[in-house]
Amino acid sequence: MQIAIQGIVGSFHDIAAHQYFPNEDVELICCDTFEEIFTAMRDNDGCLGLMAIENTIAGSLLQNYELLRSSGTTVVGEHKLHIEHSIMCLPDDDWDTLTEVNSHPVALMQCRNYLKKHPSLKIVEAEDTAGSAEMISRKQMRGHAAICHAGAAPLYGMKVLENSIEDNKHNFTRFLVLADSWTADKYRRPAETNKASIVFSLPHEEGSLSKILTILSFYKINLTKIQSLPIIGREWEYLFYVDVAYDDFIRYRQSIDAVRPLCKELRILGEYKES
Repeated sequence: MQIAIQGIVGSFHDIAAHQYFPNEDVELICCDTFEEIFTAMRDNDGCLGLMAIENTIAGSLLQNYELLRSSGTTVVGEHKLHIEHSIMCLPDDDWDTLTEVNSHPVALMQCRNYLKKHPSLKIVEAEDTAGSAEMISRKQMRGHAAICHAGAAPLYGMKVLENSIEDNKHNFTRFLVLADSWTADKYRRPAETNKASIVFSLPHEEGSLSKILTILSFYKINLTKIQSLPIIGREWEYLFYVDVAYDDFIRYRQSIDAVRPLCKELRILGEYKES
């Protein structure tokens, strides 16, 4: 099973992919950016994608909503991963030799209070958490530390200085599992689904959003998340990305049929089982 992820072996995307498919022989396609995930899916038939969409501390990854919508891929699952950060360095380094710490900007933000306790360390943003550890190891960058998951340490010959350095221990990231439209049915079983992601736009009229929410409530559809993003080139118009949970697939589909006439456009991004 091929899965395209952002990051490298040992990254949180890697961990999430293996947790979601615990009994599969997973072959990772490691990408530097989220955009490259969708390129890898287009270039490799049957390749799945796994992409972070929101974090309980950092919030939503707004660019990924647009990437998902424009790609035409389908959400076939989700996984929620408990995020634990560790700080690590080369075996010959220690606190008294460290001058710089490298990691992804979101990871650095999530360890902000911890890093305040070490003001002598220069904070440098990088593209990936585990990638920072790999780079330090490969280039033998003395005096540099990386913040990433502790599992990356043995992979890249690093020494863990301290575990669980994240400021908030209730730190979770939600990942979406993606498939192209012609392989989505292989992973999607309508009878087992209880959650859906949809995107819609509305006419610029008074009460247009409240009408949608009222209809969803009437059909007993639970709105679990709503995210609005401006439509480029159409002033004061927005796309609404909505996650809904339901316990009756037919009633959920009836609610979609009921709100569709009130929307300028509506698309179901995916129907899947809640993590």
